[in-house]
Amino acid sequence: MELIYPMFAMVILTAVVGGLTGFSRIRSASTGKIDPRYFRLMSNYDIPAKVAQLGRNFDNLFEVPVLFYAAGVAALALQINSPVLYWCMWAFVALRVVHTIIHISYNHPLHRFVPFALSFVCVVAVWVQLLLFVCEHQ
Repeated sequence: MELIYPMFAMVILTAVVGGLTGFSRIRSASTGKIDPRYFRLMSNYDIPAKVAQLGRNFDNLFEVPVLFYAAGVAALALQINSPVLYWCMWAFVALRVVHTIIHISYNHPLHRFVPFALSFVCVVAVWVQLLLFVCEHQ
């Protein structure tokens, strides 16, 4: 059951970035920095870079993290209690937090890539742990 905590931490990160994204969009629209028609298709109009950064990071939190959530649910269903799995999941969360901070602040692509790549290694390690568990228990 401990695996629910890193999963919940990712939900909190996603909620925070989602809230920041929504706030920046509403504020930009209300101050005239974004044409409200932009929100119909989310395209065809210029938007401030900060609004785009937040939106892109929010989108990122529904890409690779899907593999993280799927692995977490599988591990919970299989009742896997592995310290390696647990720490890989927390490392994934920590690296995604670092990735988000870089992405929504100074946004240097190479700096952002390092935690992204390491977080991807963590999620692959989680899946390898799941596979090893299933192979051992057949």
